[in-house]
Amino acid sequence: MSGSPPASFTDAQKTDIRRFCGYSAYGAGAAGFSSWRFFQSYGTLEYRLNNLAPAEMAVVLQYISTLASLEASIPPISENLDTESAAAWTHNAAELRDRNALFDGWRRRLCGFLGVAPGAALAECGMTLVV
Repeated sequence: MSGSPPASFTDAQKTDIRRFCGYSAYGAGAAGFSSWRFFQSYGTLEYRLNNLAPAEMAVVLQYISTLASLEASIPPISENLDTESAAAWTHNAAELRDRNALFDGWRRRLCGFLGVAPGAALAECGMTLVV
């Protein structure tokens, strides 16, 4: 094995990339009114996922590896939400916010590398304007 990236992403990798970029679930196929065909940014993302050069795929694989680690580090902090300090240890009250900001920052970097706008789940506000 030469260590080069595969010729295309797996379905699981594409799902993670879409999710990390803030895009909703793709579904079983391009049918119905919620298909990617109705959203230019989603179509751009799908085009990029299917047409990256091998070196670009390697970079994206690094991003999803980093993002998976950052995402996995968020849920365990719930174990300390009820403790402000214990002995010499003092809880970082902003830990959840800080970890989420770090995670979202890396998600935005992935979007920037792919040349797509962050999806609705990663938008600055909870509102999207459709004209």
